[in-house]
Amino acid sequence: MWESETESVGGRDYGNGVLTTSKHGLKTDGFEQRGQSWFVATDIPSDFLVQIGDVSFHLHKYPLLSRSGKMNRVIYESRDAELSKISLDDLPGGPEAFELATKFCYGIAVDLTATNISGLRCAAEYLEMTEDLEEGNLIFKTEAFLSYVVLSSWRDSILVLKSCQKLSPWAENLQIVRRCSESIAWKACANPKGIRWQYTGRQPKISSPKWSEMKDSSPSRNQQVPPDWWFEDVSILRIDHFVRVITAIKVKGMRFELIGASIMHYAAKWLPGFTKEGAAIPDEGSNSSNCNGSGSSWKGGLHMIVAGNKDDPQPAQAKDQRMIIESLISIIPPQKDSVSCSFLLRLLRMANMLKVAPALVTELEKRVGMQFEQATLADLLIPSYTTSDTLHDIDLVQRLLEHFLIQEQMEISSSPSRQPYSEKHMYDVAQRGNNSNAKMRVARLVDSYLTEVSRDRNLSLTKFQVLAEALPESARTCDDGLYRAIDSYLKAHPTLSEHERKRLCRVMDCQKLSIDACMHAAQNERLPLRIVVQVLFSEQVKISNAIANTSLKEAGESQYQPMVSNRKTLLEGTPQSFQEGWAAAKKDINTLKFELESVKAKYLELQNDMESMQRQFDKVAKPKQASAWTSGWKKLGKMTKMTNLENHDIGSQIPNAEQTRKTPRRWRNSIS
Repeated sequence: MWESETESVGGRDYGNGVLTTSKHGLKTDGFEQRGQSWFVATDIPSDFLVQIGDVSFHLHKYPLLSRSGKMNRVIYESRDAELSKISLDDLPGGPEAFELATKFCYGIAVDLTATNISGLRCAAEYLEMTEDLEEGNLIFKTEAFLSYVVLSSWRDSILVLKSCQKLSPWAENLQIVRRCSESIAWKACANPKGIRWQYTGRQPKISSPKWSEMKDSSPSRNQQVPPDWWFEDVSILRIDHFVRVITAIKVKGMRFELIGASIMHYAAKWLPGFTKEGAAIPDEGSNSSNCNGSGSSWKGGLHMIVAGNKDDPQPAQAKDQRMIIESLISIIPPQKDSVSCSFLLRLLRMANMLKVAPALVTELEKRVGMQFEQATLADLLIPSYTTSDTLHDIDLVQRLLEHFLIQEQMEISSSPSRQPYSEKHMYDVAQRGNNSNAKMRVARLVDSYLTEVSRDRNLSLTKFQVLAEALPESARTCDDGLYRAIDSYLKAHPTLSEHERKRLCRVMDCQKLSIDACMHAAQNERLPLRIVVQVLFSEQVKISNAIANTSLKEAGESQYQPMVSNRKTLLEGTPQSFQEGWAAAKKDINTLKFELESVKAKYLELQNDMESMQRQFDKVAKPKQASAWTSGWKKLGKMTKMTNLENHDIGSQIPNAEQTRKTPRRWRNSIS
């Protein structure tokens, strides 16, 4: 509440909120209700019947004609002096407002409150109860109460604005909605020292509270009022009036974080299924009724299913939900962190399900792209509500990622260019660091998303590949997440051809895999053989580099630290996962090396056999015509070989002393 708010309004001509009139056209003790009919408690029989819906009022012409211009016009324009019945079904405020207006015409005291003032003000305007007929007529009285009592009170402004939900378009035309919205906005943005706690948490008291009761229900002067004290009160309004209040609060200069928080609070209140999966049942309370102008479809809560069911909700419910979502999208502050990315994604999920206007959906997707690094996997798993065969909306995530990359590029291009070199350099370094961290978070998120959706058998290889390659290579320092997604896709799609498997694995960089991923890939039968070889080769290169770097480090630090073995130093300088898998990895590598050497030896042996067989085949296929001289020389050559073999055998049996003798001359020497 506000300090200016009081339960009584002393010193004004409508005396403590009770309307009276000094001129009584007819002496009466009041009204009596009999079923659906109202009668004036007087001895004079009624001569005029007013029908409003199912309720009938048995009245007298003179009190109405003296204060209502519409009654004068209706009776005199009808040209029927004996007119005794009229129907006013379109009267704003209904039978309740007409009852109060009629009592005022009869001079009966009328108690003005925040709950009936808007209907009475609209009814007075409808009945044309102006100052031309009588000074101090009902329009003047109700307008004064609105201006001096309602608009100075936080609680009354909320109640009047809520009561205007049934009075469209009269409340709009009479500026009641605008004035109450601006009053609420001004109080929400003002210094909250004079505010008591919001009224929605307790029942309003009929009489003025005592000081002791006010002391218990209001914060002390030293107690700080939370900045979101007005959220709950404003959230009871219908969506169109909530938009009016938030728009007025923006004009007053409220911080965008608070505006965004109030929007999220409103969505959580009116869209219960917005916060968790499954069917939502609205809370039963004072805020769950009279929220629609027609009073037919709006039940104070929204029944909806966010996921798990593609059946459309009931048409009336879907219309109300769509109106709320479109309105909330239109009033979200443009600043980046005004609302959370999780909130935007849940709103986007509902917008796609309810087929919200495409322009608003595109705007919402751009907003998600601005904060895409803050998203979580659960928020990204949005079902596909289109004719797509896939379970999840892959195209939507692709668009969100494109918006993120475009926004990042715009931030880089908009960096300051006229600053001094040192300041500009520091800004560029910080900006690149932030962008790099955001990219890495998005890369991890996309890899997790690909792992999750890869289990869908209807997911095409092209969609998987396009989404995996959408991020630049610098975004991933490690491709373990991408390898996990590829392996999951291969497991869910066992019928892929060898070419398709190679194409799928091409999105992964084998040099960015950790030791654990390499060990898994080396034993993965689903991967193409070429990828396995690349993984082993890259791991061998990394191990060699690690050993070389460790050796250089030991050589450089030998004067400060004692010498230790290369293997121990390497293990101490590597991660725990590398240390645990060192023995197994080394054993696998040695085994593969041995098998490779065996294959090479078998290949050389087979090659020699093939060459020998080829030579024999050439001899058999093409015999040469040798001359007698040539054949003679061949015979001599054979005899020489035989002689040498015999001499070698004999020499091996003769003692060492006898072996020193000279061998016989060769036949060629003797012949020559």
